[in-house]
Amino acid sequence: MKRKIILYETEGGASPVAKFARKLNRGAQVRVAAAFEHIEMDTHAAHLFCKMVNTDGLWEIRIKHDRNIYRLLCFFDGKTVVMVASGFQKKTQKTPWQEIKTAEARMKDYFRRKNQ
Repeated sequence: MKRKIILYETEGGASPVAKFARKLNRGAQVRVAAAFEHIEMDTHAAHLFCKMVNTDGLWEIRIKHDRNIYRLLCFFDGKTVVMVASGFQKKTQKTPWQEIKTAEARMKDYFRRKNQ
């Protein structure tokens, strides 16, 4: 089953994830694009894409480039649409709680606007 990845947009049309991705160096951007491709094609991307525990339905995309670790938090809209809500560079062992809360708030905002 092919998936479709969409970047979350605010009500005003801004995309915080696109802004984050534009700030990455070219090599990291290539890694992000490759991860998206694996997830869209559902090619055994378990090492890149997994459900987060203790969250309200969030999934995590894991990307390593050079010595940096990046995370993109996302959620499903149906079975095939993956909405990427947040992106950050991971600097500690645990995912920052504020990043989780931001992604959950964007998920609620997305579904609220979708259902209007």
